Amino acid sequence: MITLCSQNELKSAQSALNKLEQSYPELFEKLIHVIQLTRTMQLKYQYMGCLIMNEDPENAKPQFVIGSVIRLYKKEIQRLTSDKDIDEVRKVFTEYNHTGYSRLSQLALGKTPESLTGSSAIIQ
Repeated sequence: MITLCSQNELKSAQSALNKLEQSYPELFEKLIHVIQLTRTMQLKYQYMGCLIMNEDPENAKPQFVIGSVIRLYKKEIQRLTSDKDIDEVRKVFTEYNHTGYSRLSQLALGKTPESLTGSSAIIQ
């Protein structure tokens, strides 16, 4: 999926993520854990985002990952989504859905908006 974002959109998203981190540090830590797990397992951010947002992940579903690994991954997603404040993450993801789950994840991990500006062919 190719998406386009301006620096202002990314800075706004970064600000929202910073507020989330300050207001809900434990929730943000769980989100970072899931993002890092997604990267480590080389899964698509789109798949992660769909699971968090209760969207149909069929188009982003990993095809060559064994079932036990997917079950483990979904357990970790469940730890995040069962948090009482999960709606705060979902608000940010909804407000900045045009930014894409990959850019939101990278911003949460500390990348700068400037490094993410322009077209992107990041595995969503």
